[in-house]
Amino acid sequence: MVKQKLYTILKQETERTAIQLFRYVFVGGAAFIVDFGSLFILTDFFGIYYLVSAAIAFILGLIVNYILSISWVFNNRKLNSSTLEFGVFSLIGMVGLGLNEVFIWFFTAEVGFYYLISKIISAIIVLFWNFFARKYVLFK
Repeated sequence: MVKQKLYTILKQETERTAIQLFRYVFVGGAAFIVDFGSLFILTDFFGIYYLVSAAIAFILGLIVNYILSISWVFNNRKLNSSTLEFGVFSLIGMVGLGLNEVFIWFFTAEVGFYYLISKIISAIIVLFWNFFARKYVLFK
């Protein structure tokens, strides 16, 4: 029984939103590691302004997120063209990027948080935007 439930949660194709969100949290976590690590490296090691670094890092995370999302989270796709699908996926991500930039700026410049703390807060908020927008626009 437990083995079957684990199989359903981790491997079986599903349209159940709760399972997809569970998986998306892991996908988002992997993308966040790429995003967060890139932000830190670009800002602290290469001296790139943190908002520019945040944009570059976000795009790298977006690519990781797309690859993992189509291979593990979302089974049914609305669009037949993977190029168009990635375009719409990216457009949703660009809205997420805009939200990301606003939240990082706000929590860093206005609230006074360290930029990496601001990034963590932003990532949590943007994760929900990205999941639900992508699920209902692209993968329902």
